Amino acid sequence: MTTPEVRTRAVRLGPRSLAALCLVSAVGVAGFGWPLFADPSSQVAAHAQDAPWLFAGLLVLLVAVVMATISESGLGPKAVAMLGVLAATGAALRPIGAGTAGIEPMFFLMVLSGRVLGPGFGFVLGSVTMFSSALLTGGVGPWLPFQMLAMGWFTMGAGLLPGPDRLRGRGELALLAAYGFCAAFAYGTVMNLAGWPFMGALASNVAFDPHADVTANLARFLAYCLATSLGWDLGRAVVTVVLTLALGATLLKALRRATRRAAFETPVTFEPR
Repeated sequence: MTTPEVRTRAVRLGPRSLAALCLVSAVGVAGFGWPLFADPSSQVAAHAQDAPWLFAGLLVLLVAVVMATISESGLGPKAVAMLGVLAATGAALRPIGAGTAGIEPMFFLMVLSGRVLGPGFGFVLGSVTMFSSALLTGGVGPWLPFQMLAMGWFTMGAGLLPGPDRLRGRGELALLAAYGFCAAFAYGTVMNLAGWPFMGALASNVAFDPHADVTANLARFLAYCLATSLGWDLGRAVVTVVLTLALGATLLKALRRATRRAAFETPVTFEPR
């Protein structure tokens, strides 16, 4: 009995799961950005208070992506177990720095896991981890689907980085650290956009103005990010870089060894004697 070389990607993005991912991403982008483009006199803007229904629909679509990815890829019990272990670990890491200048060690785990296990597994892992951590910390609310989507994108992006089979050593760690640094800011910016348009009580020149054009509101949004979340995002980015450079080599080796032993998606063949 022989087994071919094991690939490190536990979850493939097949046609159905890719279509579901594209759909939820499109709805997510619309959910994040619609206030910037809606006419203040339109029915869309008039029903801004109905936003929780959009959040609920987005959560349903995220669950559909997870289920489609798992069912279509034929994800076995070993891969599901690894998904559970990594999601539980990430959920446990998140409260460590809660409320402390962006010290969020779970982000470096998501980067390394997405790198080793691929974009499909990465999106599922990011979404499930954020959902699990919300249950653990009591952070369930209308913002949760957006957090799940943003973390899914964050982790999936690590799986899309170049050279997954060739790049190793310091070069790979440098690539992952650079990605983690940039993606940490991107995550914070996206999550700011999810809540900023609804802060109507924020009477200042950084508040969302439904009567202003897109350019003016983007300038206000940039000022809002610089004034309110730059320090937090910088802390998250620095922690991600430091942990990736310090622990990345060891954790990457452990993840790859675990993936080889689990032999995800590897068919077993028998040779005649």
